[in-house]
Amino acid sequence: MEQSPPFEQSRPLPPYRAVLAVDAKGFTDLPGCTHENVSRTIHRLVGDAMRDAGLDAEWSSPDFYGPTGDGLAVGLPTRILPYLVHPFPAMLQHRLDDHRRQHPGEEPLRLRVSLHVGPLPTDSAAVGQGGNGTARNETHRLLDSGVVKSALTEAKPRITLVAMIVSDRVFHDVISAGYSGLHPDHFVDVEARVEGKAFAQRAWLHLPTPSGAWPVGRTGEAEPASESQSPPGLAHRPSQPVGTNYGQVVGGGTVHGGMHQSFGGNPLGSRS
Repeated sequence: MEQSPPFEQSRPLPPYRAVLAVDAKGFTDLPGCTHENVSRTIHRLVGDAMRDAGLDAEWSSPDFYGPTGDGLAVGLPTRILPYLVHPFPAMLQHRLDDHRRQHPGEEPLRLRVSLHVGPLPTDSAAVGQGGNGTARNETHRLLDSGVVKSALTEAKPRITLVAMIVSDRVFHDVISAGYSGLHPDHFVDVEARVEGKAFAQRAWLHLPTPSGAWPVGRTGEAEPASESQSPPGLAHRPSQPVGTNYGQVVGGGTVHGGMHQSFGGNPLGSRS
C-alpha cells in the first residue's frame, strides 16, 4: 500500500528498536582474498560475545540483520539495551583477545561498535529484513565518526581491541539512568563527526580495555585518566534472565513505551 508523502498525513509510529553496528578497523587494507573469511570471523565472534552476555535468543532471532562485509548491523529489542552496554563489549573484547592469541602471526582483529535506539520498521513478509530509517543511519554515522576511529588508532593495537560509541539518547536512557552495569564515568563525552557528511552529534565513548592516552576529550586531545574512569575487568553474565520485558505487554508482544519484540525464524542461523 502506497503511503502519502511525509508531513501530509499521520501514520503509525514503528516500534522502537535497539540498533547495534560493528565495523572492523583496517578491513579495506586487507587482501581481497581474505575478506570473506574475515567477515565470517567477525560474525562468529560477535555471536559468541552475544551468547557470553546471555543474549543468545535475541541474537538468533533479531528484528533485522544486515551484513556490511566488514561488519554488521542488527536490530534488537530495547529491553536488552542495558546488556548491550554491559557486559557485551567486555565479552567481545575477551573473544577478540582469544582470537589474537590463537593467531600470533597475524594483525589483531579490532572492532568499532556503535549503539543507538529509535523507531524502525521491519518487513513482516521477510523475517530479518527491513529496519531502514533515521536511527539506523545515525548508528552507522556514529560507527564512522572520527572520534571512535581515533580512539582505536591511538590505543595499543594488541591491548585495546574494541572501541564502543553510544548515542546521547542511549547514554541518558540506559547508562545515566542506572540500568546498565557500568557507571557513567566509564564513558567519555565526545562529539561524533563524519568527514564529508552533514553529521555532528553528542555521543559517549567507551573502551572495555583502555590503553595509551585514555580518555580522549571532546576535541580528541588526551586527558589525564582517573581511577573512576578505568573500566573493570571482564564482567559476569546478567544475574537475571534478559527475556523479561519492561512495561506492560499488550496484544502480540507490543510493550508500552514503543518497545516491541516480534521474532520469527532464524535469519542468522545459516551464517553461524
